[in-house]
Amino acid sequence: MIARILPATVRSAYALDDPPTATLFPEEAALVATAAPKRRNEFTTVRHCARQALATLDVPPAPILRGDRGAPIWPSGIVGSLTHCAGYRAAAVARARDVTGVGIDAETHGPLPGGVLDLVSLPAEREHLAELAQQHPDVFWERLLFSAKESIYKVWFPRTGEWLGFEEAEVTFDPHGAGFSARVLRDGPFSSLAGRFLVVDGLVLTAIVLS
Repeated sequence: MIARILPATVRSAYALDDPPTATLFPEEAALVATAAPKRRNEFTTVRHCARQALATLDVPPAPILRGDRGAPIWPSGIVGSLTHCAGYRAAAVARARDVTGVGIDAETHGPLPGGVLDLVSLPAEREHLAELAQQHPDVFWERLLFSAKESIYKVWFPRTGEWLGFEEAEVTFDPHGAGFSARVLRDGPFSSLAGRFLVVDGLVLTAIVLS
């Protein structure tokens, strides 16, 4: 599913549930030993997806541990991104010689909880979303905005090691091209980004790939 918005250089795998065949390396299991079952299942399945995607690049199975702020630590020469939400888990990976960064995010397609939009958006973005909602009322654009900013963070942090707040990126959607662009409102390795989105089967998916 996520493959529909990724280039061929990026390999992906997804799951709609938590298969009993998904297992963890001991080092991974130690990271979620005290976690609630739901969290442990998500953690396990998304790494199962990651190993499936890595296998298409001929990368042997290996632990995928957590680095700073929970970012996945990929095998040498690999970049990638993980995401999970209710009913969906996915991983996207690529060789660093082909792309320099990957960010993906999945969210349930529905309205954000009350008050959250004001916390994750800029005034200009709220005006933009209001216009989009009039033109395309079947899409929860505020949820897409949240997802896009999650994907932005997932390409920003591995390059910088620094936090990027929701207010530090301004997103504009192209509903006809199923894409979005973002201005990064602070100094860093890039000032603008482009991504794609998909609304399907009760989900919103976003992806950014840095060439």
